Amino acid sequence: MPEHARIIEVIKPLMLAAARIAMKHYGNLENIHYKEDNSPLTEADLEVDQLIHEKLSNEFPEIALITEEKSETHGTLPESAPFFLIDPIDGTKEFINKRDEFTVNIGLVENNQPVLGAVCAPAKSVLYIGSKNEGAFEFQCDLDNDRLGPSKQLVPIKPDNNALKVVASRSHLCQNTQKFIDANKVESLVNAGSSLKFCLLAAGTADLYPRYGPTMEWDTAAGHAVLSAAGGHVEDLQGNPLRYGKKNLTNGVFIAYTPGGKFKLP
Repeated sequence: MPEHARIIEVIKPLMLAAARIAMKHYGNLENIHYKEDNSPLTEADLEVDQLIHEKLSNEFPEIALITEEKSETHGTLPESAPFFLIDPIDGTKEFINKRDEFTVNIGLVENNQPVLGAVCAPAKSVLYIGSKNEGAFEFQCDLDNDRLGPSKQLVPIKPDNNALKVVASRSHLCQNTQKFIDANKVESLVNAGSSLKFCLLAAGTADLYPRYGPTMEWDTAAGHAVLSAAGGHVEDLQGNPLRYGKKNLTNGVFIAYTPGGKFKLP
């Protein structure tokens, strides 16, 4: 198994290249397709997917790779070996509507837990990288000059449990999520798309992210890893860590929160 530091050094320029592809298509969406579940698919999804799949397969052939846009990879889950989870454009609806909250996600799972993740928000020019061995960091992206700015370590702020800051899905704010919000002492609610929500917790700008709507493992692995590397938690309603490597790759309900966070379930 390669060291996390080596994987990160491969992922950094890869994310810059993926971000440039995404921005090339941003606002230029003549070719939008729809998958069987009626979710949108753009040329950016396909190009970024191909780039990441080829690079990671060549650099780390010993690590299995599962990507949203290649259904043939969905049935190749290893029993216990590590694997990558890729979402080339997370928040495609945000991307199509030219909201800047879409992300590119690469997560590495070991022993059913995400241990390394990279989340790039190209339209925000920011990259988040977290590893259980290396910590969690934020980088500014200079896409014009193909480089990253200096890193900033992510340290969540201890929450005020009497005035919680909650972030929730922009597209999936369901009734159960509202019940969770109503059951807790929430000072502010911010709606955001994609895996960026995990990174807002890791960066200390939010305390809680309740997710009652459906997600796939490639939606969450990278952001989960970033938050975990910053000391945060992602748990199911029984308080168990959210597990990965499930046969259908579908997540159940989960609550993501920062260290020291306390909440009530409705």
